[in-house]
Amino acid sequence: MQNILIISTGGTFNKVYNRVSGELEIDNNSKSLKHIEECWLTNLNYINIIGKDSLDFTNSDRERLLTAIKESKYSKIIIIHGTDTIDKSAIYISQNCLDKTIVFTGAMVPFSIESIEATANLALAIGYSKLANSGVYIALNGVVDSYSNIIKNRELGLFTKV
Repeated sequence: MQNILIISTGGTFNKVYNRVSGELEIDNNSKSLKHIEECWLTNLNYINIIGKDSLDFTNSDRERLLTAIKESKYSKIIIIHGTDTIDKSAIYISQNCLDKTIVFTGAMVPFSIESIEATANLALAIGYSKLANSGVYIALNGVVDSYSNIIKNRELGLFTKV
């Protein structure tokens, strides 16, 4: 995946259980991505920034994400993000039009608890980023489209097209 950068910002995708506190915490060491690399027999290009649950994201965090995107030499970028405010960050990034393909993804169940959803969502995002034109997209739960056409359907507990 030499021509794609993955920016991991935290979110449920990266949560791990802390045996001492009994809490789920953000893993900023990308253990999940390292495991996926090993299973896929590939090298992923990734960086970790922010390291928060998306409910704690601020516009300052979104500006930091935007800066990382702008400064990146990559034209195709996957952003692992928490699902609760993924739409807000996608809107923020889209308002600062970049000539890059940006695909947001994440998971509603931590990779460390059940890896299938997170892995499928990442695979969907990677595959779509290879085909898509520049723009901002969301890829979750088997659907992928422009960020403006995807919503988190809280009644169903998954992402759907508008």
